[in-house]
Amino acid sequence: MSTNNRQASEPVPPVRPTNLNNRDVVVTSLIAGATAGALAKTTIAPLDRTKINFQINKDVPYTFRAALGFLRNTYVREGFLALWRGNSATMARIIPYSAIQFTAHEQWKKILQVDLHADTEVRRFLAGSLAGITSQSLTYPLDLARARMAVTDKYSGYKTLREVFVKIWQCEGPRTLYRGYWATILGVIPYAGTSFFTYDTLKNEYYKRTGDKSPNTVISLTFGAVAGVIGQSSSYPLDIVRRRMQTTGVTAQCADQEEGLVKGFYKGLSMNWIKGPIAVGISFATYDHIKHLLRDIIHIRSGDGQAR
Repeated sequence: MSTNNRQASEPVPPVRPTNLNNRDVVVTSLIAGATAGALAKTTIAPLDRTKINFQINKDVPYTFRAALGFLRNTYVREGFLALWRGNSATMARIIPYSAIQFTAHEQWKKILQVDLHADTEVRRFLAGSLAGITSQSLTYPLDLARARMAVTDKYSGYKTLREVFVKIWQCEGPRTLYRGYWATILGVIPYAGTSFFTYDTLKNEYYKRTGDKSPNTVISLTFGAVAGVIGQSSSYPLDIVRRRMQTTGVTAQCADQEEGLVKGFYKGLSMNWIKGPIAVGISFATYDHIKHLLRDIIHIRSGDGQAR
């Protein structure tokens, strides 16, 4: 056996017999990814809005009590649905983003031949990073629009997603739509790479220990939660930078000098330790469940009743 091939003693979950062509694989991944992203982001939308506001506001120190105060004040001043302000922009972005990311990840794994070589860990991380870069590059203006809506209220800010783009284009120029892009990409590389790497590694270890290649929903949620904590912690300073560039143009240097290295770059990280595991756990678990369900349906309809 070539030194580039994996050792027989290092099993990976077997691929069940399938008659899926690449089109079926792509379509099922797109649908599952879109659904997973929409469900996960809607669940944690109020927490996400809270996090963004503290990230871009240098004058207000982040504490758990302050975060609860922001949620309470928003509810009192603007109503319950205001907690989801900007979620329409989030959906406009996250549905294509998540669909592209999960689909790209599956395709990059195939291109890089993950799990077929001795350097599987490196390839696993690289596949996740490339998936994140692919999806972020194609949907970045929507992410900027979502951030703009999240940090304004319904009286003084943007009323619709279309209004965000029109005002930016007219008042700031089209280049503004990609403000903070490179900081975002630098953050996506460790975030997506670490998240996918952690989730896939945990699933593989689970298979090696139990022989079960399809963890149940609770286990998938747990694996996703762990992946979310590790991934978001690794990239959080760059998340601060991109949010401030998207909303106020504040640079990384300002965050460091004015608030201190830890307070400036890790502001609101504890909020991510709450919402991150929830969102990523739901996202990964939902994606796997719906993807398998759709592919099972295709097998049954095509006369191939064997498991994937």
